[in-house]
Amino acid sequence: MLAAQLSPFARGRAGTAPVGRTVAWVALAYGTLGAFGAIAALALGNDPLTTEPWLPVDGAFAACLSLGLGLGVAVATIAATRAMVARFSWARQLHGDLRPVVQGADNTMILLTAIASGVGEEIFFRGLLVPWLGVWISSLAFGLLHQVRGRARWAWAAWAAIMGVLFALLFVLTGHLEGAILAHVVINTANLRFLRDHMGPAPKARALGGLLGR
Repeated sequence: MLAAQLSPFARGRAGTAPVGRTVAWVALAYGTLGAFGAIAALALGNDPLTTEPWLPVDGAFAACLSLGLGLGVAVATIAATRAMVARFSWARQLHGDLRPVVQGADNTMILLTAIASGVGEEIFFRGLLVPWLGVWISSLAFGLLHQVRGRARWAWAAWAAIMGVLFALLFVLTGHLEGAILAHVVINTANLRFLRDHMGPAPKARALGGLLGR
């Protein structure tokens, strides 16, 4: 959904689409999603920002643990993204297919979009759907809704589903949504900038025409 929201605004930096208007539309879309998630969760009798934790933690310690684990997930995911683009052909293909989506986006647009998407999606998919549908079904829905046109569609959806599981586990393990929001925002900010600024390495030559070692 993040790529889909950005794609109509992927213009040249000279600017046929003003950043202010772009950010306003993105914030409105994700704000609506988050508001709907919060209202629906409350209507179901759930707090969209907290749940009963799987771990024996509560209070300020649980919130701090959530934030700490979220930061760890963000750092590991950002590092994994770069390693996969450097190592695997499918990741390079995905990088290349998604890159046009953010061409022309400036740092302000990327940061505000990352914040809006991180908060809105986490309240909806984790705060609303995890207590209602569980970790696995909510993560599958998260993955299926993260699609773009082209060859990257299912690879991107699968990656989003995996990230959905990680975000959901951050929520249910600690009972706090703060860590999942932090991880989501940091990952989106760093990876959108990486996507915009790096073309990705050229495919590596493979021994014996590719028969050995991918």
